[in-house]
Amino acid sequence: MDKLMSLNVFVAAVEEGSFAGAARRFALSPAMAGKHVSQIEAELGARLFQRTTRRLSLTEVGRTYYVRCRQILAAFEEANREATAAQGTARGVLRVAVPVTFGAMHLGPVIARYLADHPEVNVEVVLGDRYVDLIDAGVDVAIRIGKLDDPELVTRRLAPCSMIACASPELIAQHGLPGTPQALSRLPRLAFSDAVSEGDWTFIDAAGQAHRIDGPCRLTANNMQMLLACVLAGAGVAFGPSFVFGEHIRQGRLIALLPEYRANALAIQAVYPSARGIPLKVRRFVDYLAEDFGAHPPWEV
Repeated sequence: MDKLMSLNVFVAAVEEGSFAGAARRFALSPAMAGKHVSQIEAELGARLFQRTTRRLSLTEVGRTYYVRCRQILAAFEEANREATAAQGTARGVLRVAVPVTFGAMHLGPVIARYLADHPEVNVEVVLGDRYVDLIDAGVDVAIRIGKLDDPELVTRRLAPCSMIACASPELIAQHGLPGTPQALSRLPRLAFSDAVSEGDWTFIDAAGQAHRIDGPCRLTANNMQMLLACVLAGAGVAFGPSFVFGEHIRQGRLIALLPEYRANALAIQAVYPSARGIPLKVRRFVDYLAEDFGAHPPWEV
């Protein structure tokens, strides 16, 4: 007998509650459906069902086997979809949700290349720093930065992102270069008010000791580009992701502070509502993101 068919019949019998129901799903006779399951039991040397005249009930072995069979069949279906999609054409509307600053600063070139290579796809980008329910918002894929708490979402890591404290050369010339977190705490601080990850303004020394800076800030804002403009203008010290400040540090417009300390890094990830049935337009787009950003993204200092 076809082993794959036997697994499908077994799973259907569990879900339908009878061999007759499984038989209808696959256009078999109830007797043939029963033979498929009996063949599996014979090979395993174990009973999967307790059979009565009125219903089927899984044995303990059967319950475990059912879970594994579902996983195997789902993986098989996904492999078929991937193989078919690889030969297909991406088309339709791709709806992407992305944090405001990251999207504005880094997503444009990736989308431009993606659009050029996929003429039958239109892209809608939704910029926002608030959490978006992907299903309710009709979002195909989101880019999220930092800690993710939703176990229902499927993620793919795209790139790392360091957290950096930095200031303008003019501010350092006025106040001096801080050598410790305590010294830095005496400088005017500019803070992002919507930070979602733990460890904000925390610096770890070579011995692994964490030093957290608390207290009031001269400026708080819910937009990183606003903070970037202020730190470039010499208003104070900013602490935030390297994808915001890294290029300005390389160009000498900002100075990275406390280089002998490290801060907690963030992960930049693509997030999907489900691992099953991901459209080709989404798969291709995430591949482009991973290719452009990767393990050594352009914003890292």
